[in-house]
Amino acid sequence: MRSLLLLALSSSFALAADRPDPAVVTAAMQKAVTYAHTHLAREGGYASSYDKDGKIGEVEHAKSPTIISIQPPGTTTMGLAMLKAYQATGDDVFLTAAKDAAKALLKCQLASGGWSSDFDFDREKAKKSYLRSDLDAGDKTVGKRHNYSTLDDNKTESALLFLLEMVHEPACKDDAELKRCTKFAFDSLLAAQAPVGAWPQQFNGPADPTAPVLKASYPAEWSRTWVKTSYEHDYTLNDDNLQQVARVLFRAYDLEKDERYLAALKKLGEFFLLAQMPEPQPVWAQQYDRDMHPVWARKFEPPSVTGYESLGAMEVLHQLWVLTGDDKYLRPLQPALSWFERSKLADGTHARFYELQTNKPLFFVKDTYELTYDSSNIPTHYSFTDMVQDNVDDFKKKLAKGREELQQNLAGPQTPKEWKSRANGFIGKVQKAISSLDSEGRWIKDDAIDCAEFSKHLTAMAAYVEARRKSGE
Repeated sequence: MRSLLLLALSSSFALAADRPDPAVVTAAMQKAVTYAHTHLAREGGYASSYDKDGKIGEVEHAKSPTIISIQPPGTTTMGLAMLKAYQATGDDVFLTAAKDAAKALLKCQLASGGWSSDFDFDREKAKKSYLRSDLDAGDKTVGKRHNYSTLDDNKTESALLFLLEMVHEPACKDDAELKRCTKFAFDSLLAAQAPVGAWPQQFNGPADPTAPVLKASYPAEWSRTWVKTSYEHDYTLNDDNLQQVARVLFRAYDLEKDERYLAALKKLGEFFLLAQMPEPQPVWAQQYDRDMHPVWARKFEPPSVTGYESLGAMEVLHQLWVLTGDDKYLRPLQPALSWFERSKLADGTHARFYELQTNKPLFFVKDTYELTYDSSNIPTHYSFTDMVQDNVDDFKKKLAKGREELQQNLAGPQTPKEWKSRANGFIGKVQKAISSLDSEGRWIKDDAIDCAEFSKHLTAMAAYVEARRKSGE
């Protein structure tokens, strides 16, 4: 009998260990956010990583004690994770940190409405940017100051998404400045949408209303050697730019039901319909010029069609069908899926780039960047062979589902049982987050304080605490 009792107690302890106490999880979250807010924040914002002392911040191309990153995993993802922590717990420690992160973004918002990659609050460095606050103060002359809002690598998009969520948080309902600047950012984004429905990689004002609306076509000829050009004004799918814009617009429409956002989404959908290349390659390119021809960007991004960005375009079209029920968004998908099937490499994967019309896989020679059909000696800094097949298979499964089921999935958990299931799905991630948090409240990776680790762990912990609460346990 005693052994049975011990076995029962052991099983009970194991179950408790397997399901972390929400109070313990919340305490760990408080420790991490308190450290970050106290030691890492610069004007409320965050770099991408820091040295172990938290004194020097690092972003993609710079290090500085006063720098913050807008590009994830910096200020935008840190702030959003802190907001989710507040929404899960109601603890003001998280709300204060999230509000300060939002204030940092407002301080470095450009006069063009969006954001750059990063911002250094050093007084002399800050003067190099033409800010919204300068415009508000009556400064109308840009001069040589930087004023290009960038959509590259989810920079302006992630800022918009975070500020949008902050504006709709009841605890921020009286923050007039937050609302005003968020509206300014969205107004600027919508104004920058080209007549064809796309956005360039960067913008510094409204789109040219005279730009043509054309169907994508193959250029009569294109250079096999890199043509150095200013590609920032091209319509850019690369790095998920337009997919991230769509994500923000879907969320804005979901929260506000403002018809401007729906109209912008439909216009973007029209662009994807126009941008699908003709047979024999009914997929998409990384970037297009005003004539809707695929063009060069960087020296390792040639005019071509591409699997990775094509899948992103297909995802947006499918989401538009789920939202609107308009079958025109589905029609491009089967021809594109057929292209994926017939364009596999020998190992079942896909090349990043395929030559226009011939559909031959394209690669580059390491160091020389000579365009080649041979993949035996390629640079390692960029993915020239994309493992997209699993994503294609997942997309096919999603495509087989009905609108009602997909809309229910978007709604998320509704019942205590569904919330319990969601909580259970985060147990492993929460255990890892707690065990890897050091005594000071830091997550260290590669001998640095890593904001990607911070955002990942804090978001998982917040999701777990929220799900446990809503499960009724």
